[in-house]
Amino acid sequence: MPINVTMPALSPTMEEGNLAKWLVKEGDKVSAGDVIAEIETDKATMEVEAVDEGTVAKIVVPAGTEGVKVNAVIAVLAGEGEDASSTGGEAQASGSDTKPVGDVAADNAVVGSVKDAKDPERQGYAKSDDTAVVGSPAGRPASQPSSSSSSGGGRVFASPLARRLAKEQGIDLSGVSGSGPHGRIVKADLEGAAKGVAAPKAETATEAGKPAAKPTADAAVPVQPKAQSDDQVLKLFAEGSYEKVPHDGMRKTIARRLVEAKTTVPHFYLTLDCELDALLALRSQLNSAAPNVKSSAGEKPAYKLSVNDMVIKAMALALKRVPDANVSWTEGAMLKHKAVDVGVAVSIEGGLITPIIRRADEKTLSTISNEMKDLASRARSRKLKPEEYQGGTTAVSNLGMFGVRDFAAIINPPHATILAVGAGEQRAVVKNGAVVVATVMSVTLSTDHRAVDGALGAELLQAFKDFIENPMGMLV
Repeated sequence: MPINVTMPALSPTMEEGNLAKWLVKEGDKVSAGDVIAEIETDKATMEVEAVDEGTVAKIVVPAGTEGVKVNAVIAVLAGEGEDASSTGGEAQASGSDTKPVGDVAADNAVVGSVKDAKDPERQGYAKSDDTAVVGSPAGRPASQPSSSSSSGGGRVFASPLARRLAKEQGIDLSGVSGSGPHGRIVKADLEGAAKGVAAPKAETATEAGKPAAKPTADAAVPVQPKAQSDDQVLKLFAEGSYEKVPHDGMRKTIARRLVEAKTTVPHFYLTLDCELDALLALRSQLNSAAPNVKSSAGEKPAYKLSVNDMVIKAMALALKRVPDANVSWTEGAMLKHKAVDVGVAVSIEGGLITPIIRRADEKTLSTISNEMKDLASRARSRKLKPEEYQGGTTAVSNLGMFGVRDFAAIINPPHATILAVGAGEQRAVVKNGAVVVATVMSVTLSTDHRAVDGALGAELLQAFKDFIENPMGMLV
């Protein structure tokens, strides 16, 4: 039967994307794992792979199309033995009215970068190997689960990771029962097959006649206060006195997330001053001692530490010292994280993004510095993978380079804290009864009061100050 390729949901909050480029044309044959298109989201440009093999019968959405809704049909594949020309017309007609069928559907496309990412479970990046799998085959209602293979021993529906593991372990997928969305075979099914135990089936809206499960309180989105309409705002200004610049996907996402965070998370703020002179002296020593390494541009230092690199390390070590603050709030439980993953706000054209330094407490300053430079560079070119900017346990936002003395940042859930860092500047301070000059940096900790109380937040900020003012502690 013809297979509809749909716009993938590259993140849980994605509603639409831009089809930047097709890497195949009508009539081309594709196999599972072939990269067929590039999709632009509000955060990054991602590759889309084919999961099923077949012939490209029809490209429904041309390259360069913006605002394509998630799960909308973008192309049609003809299966083996099917007439690609007739299949394309029929499938396009039936698929043109296709509507989104949920946050994550199944079976025909997968985000390409997932294949290149490190093992998700080991790194703690994703909940399962099917997080990025999307789409729904033509001719089957989205709510109706499919079997793991078609009648007559045809195509087997399995995630790319499951296919790879099956090949490595010599497991015949046709004999494995799938427990993933719509009967897809996932990694857990292979583990169960190896042990002779079937994985539990995923519940669906129609399974055993039961209604779909209601969203939990964690997933509920509160009703937002009604804002002024566009027409109401435009009436406040004389016609011709302004230029209308339409919002892009990134700006819409930022606006929605900030409103949700500010209106649902009870913020409170703690500010203190840190003296930087010892840190600046150590930074200078470490940079002077950096060995040279060869590169395409010639020899260059192996690393060049910034104050922000040392701030990231200090925040990570502070959370390690005060583990009760390394948490995330949910309605059902407090999540106490075992690793400290620090997000770092990076300004990019049209908005910002927060790439994450994983296990920052365990990494050296030079590793953090080089990793941060790479992440920031790829963030500005929108080449980050979802697992590189999703999640994390805290964040750092530094506006010191713009001369900002202090500010309060908005928490980015599921984080419970975010540290706003101001500029280091020379100030008069009193030491031992005498006024002296010191380089001082003001920092403000924004905290989710549901997860971190005032005294705990103060303890965390004091631990951060201790590492900044005694930086040798970050080297041992």
